Amino acid sequence: MIQEFYKLQINTRGQKLYEFTNKTIDWVKKNNFRNGILNLSIQHTSASIIVQENADPDVQTDLINYFDKLVPMNNSLYIHTTEGKDDMPAHIKSALTNNQISLSIKENEILLGTWQGIYLFEHRLEATTRTVIHHFIGD
Repeated sequence: MIQEFYKLQINTRGQKLYEFTNKTIDWVKKNNFRNGILNLSIQHTSASIIVQENADPDVQTDLINYFDKLVPMNNSLYIHTTEGKDDMPAHIKSALTNNQISLSIKENEILLGTWQGIYLFEHRLEATTRTVIHHFIGD
C-alpha cells in the first residue's frame, strides 16, 4: 500500500472550465499506480472541481450560463461584496458543486466514462492560479 501526493497548479483566465484530465492521467501513468483511489481537492473557495462531458464545448458554455442565472453577479443581493461582483457568487457556486472528488484507479487507468473529463470550474472573472491536490492511496 502506498500514498503519493501531487500539487497541480492551473492558471486560469477568468470564468471558464479548465480541463486537466490528461495531466492527471499522465501523473497516474508516470507513477505506475495499479489499483486504488485518487482524491482530488481544490484549495480554494471560489472555484471547484467537476467531472463533465469533454466532447462538446457547448456543454461548458451552457453550464456557465446556467450558473450565472442561478447565482447572479449582483452586489445588491449579497452582504459579502468586498472583492467585487463575482466574489459571493463564486463562493455560492463552489458550495453547489465540489471542492473534492474521488476517482477509482484500476490497472493503471482512471475509471472515467468515454466522454468524461476532469475540470477546474473557475467561478471568478479575473485571472488567477489555482492549486489542485492529487492524493493517491493504493498499490
